Amino acid sequence: MNRAFSPFVKSLLLAVLAVSGVASAAEHAAPAKADPAKGATLYADGDAARGLPACVSCHGASGNSTIAANPKLAGQPEAYLYKQLVNFASPSRNNPVMSTYAKMLSDEDKKNISAYLSTQAQKAGAAKNKDTVELGKKIYRGGIAEKNVPACASCHGPAGGGIPALYPRLAGQHQDYTVAQLTSFRGDGRKNSAEMSTISKRLSDDEMKAVADYVAGLK
Repeated sequence: MNRAFSPFVKSLLLAVLAVSGVASAAEHAAPAKADPAKGATLYADGDAARGLPACVSCHGASGNSTIAANPKLAGQPEAYLYKQLVNFASPSRNNPVMSTYAKMLSDEDKKNISAYLSTQAQKAGAAKNKDTVELGKKIYRGGIAEKNVPACASCHGPAGGGIPALYPRLAGQHQDYTVAQLTSFRGDGRKNSAEMSTISKRLSDDEMKAVADYVAGLK
């Protein structure tokens, strides 16, 4: 019996291997990279055809909000920004404005906007209350041992720069916004961080305000 493959069988085998190789390559292809330029356009202009408003109207030019209730987004870690937009589109972080907007964004939109904002320089903030700045510094750098509150710096970094995906940049953030988020975590209005929900419940209103004011002045 002739064990050699016939020309037809060889051709068929090569074709199968070729198709299999293409499929394998497609399966392992790197995901498309985020496009900051597209993110910049969507941030500044929105998309009228889809009813998407411009982010700049609430979050300011280049992500530097001038409205104390709206966060500065410039310089936030890209992965963290993307995660928040995903969370806003789910029950874990419900907000009347942002949840509606996030659900209108495609996954590509979310990545592009996040990539754009992460490259923008944040305008510095400043602490305002000289009477509480030392308390805020103590909580941020050392925590409150008797309340089992860890140092904020252990997760958000000594300069408040944050850790991508997990923890946001706090340096320079508006005091009002930081207090609002701590309050929301404490009341379970915001459910996308079990750690922050636990920690915030151990903080008094005055402690929240003190640490929020302190981080506003970090650079």
